Amino acid sequence: MSQRGLLRVHQPRPARAKRARVATSTHARIREHKRALKHATMRDCGRRCVYCGTCLAIDVATLDHVYPLAHGGTSAPGNLVTACARCNRLKGDMLPVEFFARHPWAGANFVRYARAVHRALKRGARRAVSLAMAA
Repeated sequence: MSQRGLLRVHQPRPARAKRARVATSTHARIREHKRALKHATMRDCGRRCVYCGTCLAIDVATLDHVYPLAHGGTSAPGNLVTACARCNRLKGDMLPVEFFARHPWAGANFVRYARAVHRALKRGARRAVSLAMAA
């Protein structure tokens, strides 16, 4: 009998290990990025509102763009600080110089607590506070 007539025994291939798919939506990744950014900003600002100096919890703190997005600011870490909701609303979309000129106490606290902001923003805050105090 030829080999063709013999029955072939089918040997199954070894099974591949299936990888568990992690379902990460774009929204989940954005949410995680924002949370990490908020934690880093809280750490950099000493867990305080940089305008009034109040101690903040993570769930109460808001992120504030020192140079507002409405005026061309970015969400870069050097432009973000933590603020309480009251101070964040008070500042609104004002430029830092005009906000610190109106509220010199906020500028003085900003210079003290905002450790990781861009140097130019801190310099402008110092100038605005000194001009407001001289007037």
